[in-house]
Amino acid sequence: MQLLKSTILTLACITSGILMHPCFGQNNIYVSNSGNDKNDGTFKHPVQHLAAALSKAAGYVNEDVVVLLRGGIYPQQKTIELNQGDFKERSLTISSYPNEKAVITGSGKINPVWQPYKGNIIKTKLVAGIAPDQLFMNGKSLPMARYPNFDSTARIYNGTAKDAISETRVKTWQAPAGGYIHALHAGEWGSFDYLITGKNDKGGLTYEGGWQNNRPSPMNKQDRFVENIFEELDAPGEWFYNKTSQTLYLYPPTGVNLNKAVFTVSALTDLIHIIGSKEKPLSNITIKGIDFTQTARSFMLAKEPLLRSDWRMYRGGAILLDRTEQVTISNCNFYELGGNAVFVSNYSKNDIIRDNYIHTIGGNAIAFVGNPNAARSPAFSYETFVPWDKMDYQPGPKSSDYPQYCSATGNLIHHIGTIEKQVAGVQISMSSHITVSHNTIYNTPRAGLNMSEGTWGGHMIEFNDVFNTVLETGDNGAYNSWGRDRYWRPERNLIDSIVAARPGIQYLDVIDPITIRNNRFQCDHGWDIDLDDGSSNYRIYNNVCLSGGLKLREGYSRTVTNNIIINNTFHPHVWLKNSNDVFEHNIVSLPYAPILINNWGKSVDQNFFLTKEALADAQNLGLDKNSIYGDAQFIDAKSGNYHLKPGSPALKAGIKDFDMNFGVTSVVLKKLAQKPVINLLVTSTNQGKQSQVEWLGAHFKNIESLGERSAAGLHDNNGALLTDLPAASLAAKNGLQKGDVVIKLNEDSVNSIEELLKVYQKIKWMGKAKLVIVRNQNQQVITVSFK
Repeated sequence: MQLLKSTILTLACITSGILMHPCFGQNNIYVSNSGNDKNDGTFKHPVQHLAAALSKAAGYVNEDVVVLLRGGIYPQQKTIELNQGDFKERSLTISSYPNEKAVITGSGKINPVWQPYKGNIIKTKLVAGIAPDQLFMNGKSLPMARYPNFDSTARIYNGTAKDAISETRVKTWQAPAGGYIHALHAGEWGSFDYLITGKNDKGGLTYEGGWQNNRPSPMNKQDRFVENIFEELDAPGEWFYNKTSQTLYLYPPTGVNLNKAVFTVSALTDLIHIIGSKEKPLSNITIKGIDFTQTARSFMLAKEPLLRSDWRMYRGGAILLDRTEQVTISNCNFYELGGNAVFVSNYSKNDIIRDNYIHTIGGNAIAFVGNPNAARSPAFSYETFVPWDKMDYQPGPKSSDYPQYCSATGNLIHHIGTIEKQVAGVQISMSSHITVSHNTIYNTPRAGLNMSEGTWGGHMIEFNDVFNTVLETGDNGAYNSWGRDRYWRPERNLIDSIVAARPGIQYLDVIDPITIRNNRFQCDHGWDIDLDDGSSNYRIYNNVCLSGGLKLREGYSRTVTNNIIINNTFHPHVWLKNSNDVFEHNIVSLPYAPILINNWGKSVDQNFFLTKEALADAQNLGLDKNSIYGDAQFIDAKSGNYHLKPGSPALKAGIKDFDMNFGVTSVVLKKLAQKPVINLLVTSTNQGKQSQVEWLGAHFKNIESLGERSAAGLHDNNGALLTDLPAASLAAKNGLQKGDVVIKLNEDSVNSIEELLKVYQKIKWMGKAKLVIVRNQNQQVITVSFK
């Protein structure tokens, strides 16, 4: 039982002590690797497989049944299906036996007989019927043979290369069929995946796929890589499987005893399906205290568009709940998965996903997705819509075939989207009244929390800690939403005209307000809160935005109050006529960053600014007549304690202190969870006292002396001087050098470190920019990436 030993030891404490001892007065069925499916399932005579236990459980009509898995690893050769015809119990609990760890895996063990091949590469034959999608050694996934080679420090895909599918490189591949191409969207809006089918008559690659993103585009020219190519098997840890000869090739990792190593391969994407019907949903089922791991990757199955959002998805995962009620998944561990962890599909009511640890997975952690047939006048891409004269103007859904009153609470989620980049910690689409509370989510390639559209509102997003987001993509937020509902069109004037002609059309889908409150968000490569493309009917209050600010693109009835925006600002974009938007009683660090604003909503006023300049900018726009500025007197901004001291002028201005108990509440998960990095608060009050600021991981200061000015060859004291450049910093990776002076960022002049940060906060969502620097007394223009 060496498989996953280190992981199991690390995580065993999550469920030990949490699981209740079995109630021996109930109908208990025991499962053990030493059992036999012909046994009766008693403690002394357990069955061997979970499927056999569930078959026996169906014999207890209208009774409570507990299935207890003894410690061990339970490989699944096919998905366990629990459906209406099989479920006769009143309630069913599937659990690890107390103080023991049960692991359900989508992989099977192989017993390789390694033989030398060429150089450092070894090989072994696999038995017929095994077609590995992932290879694990001692519980850890190994990379397929790939170009460029796997680099744990590389930001995107662990390494990308512009020439990944260049003509020159493709010529070196003899039989590339079965390989994969992975690439970011050209606009960094997620990713695409392709299966290589071979070569054409001219020697060029042929491939299929690219359907994973609902905003079609070419592949990103730089951010792409290939894998499962035999000729790229050239680095320790890489492997390749030849289906024709049934031969597995391996470049062994360094320092590994192959005679003692445990190898497993996965080919199964889904482990458990719990599927009811519209007429009789499955209910009263609990799964707790079990590990789920080593499933096959599902990126080529992500084909279904989620209405007009940017997403396409695979409706499956380690656990799929479909047309269920009162199903609880709690205190489980999901790791080393190829796709989604938990997917709640179609009609599902009062399902609870609670206190789970989800990490190192290929897809989404938790998804709530309804049936598009429940939507009125649905459309399925950004460019398409139902004509006004053919639209259904009845509010709300056509049926109840969607998740409702479900919750994702207290889950620790990180390092998701290892292959798929259009993923989230919690994804919501075509659902109603979903509660997302007290989750800690970080290290995500795109949004931490994503709302695909307004259908049908009523969600409560509260007390989450979401940070280190949008790490591999762009133009997104820690919390991201779209509102491309029935009313929405890309043309602002068209929306204005139809809403004027049909008041209330903007609320036909988002029939109940969506609340975002008491969360902490951080996104260095986008916005902390990003309400995009028509997102409407929001109540946003009592949130701390640590880095990316708060963006409201066009939409209606967004009330934003009592939020704290640190080192950034409010980003209103392309507002509509009579939007009824409100931005009041917020603490704002920097000047507003409006784009294409002709209308300013219902009210932008009574805010508290941390700088005099930010307030002056707002008032020059005709806003914030009753707002003030000053020192908010946070209790300890350096440590991230943004509670207000008694007597704070912000309190006198109407700002209210609020509960900042962010993230997971489980004692065990709190010990495992990371926390966001808290950056120094930048204000005009302390700016003059600061000797330097950090940007792109390097340190910059103002030009303060004639000597500094002379050394740099400057004509004046304008610019930001780079004084300290850590080798691993993003500034160093972008080619900046110690002594460089930044004088321009895109089209904006940079006269000081304060302006450097101000301009950066305005444009960092773009992901990159042109930088004008002075180096060795000469101006140079370089392009820098912010990621």
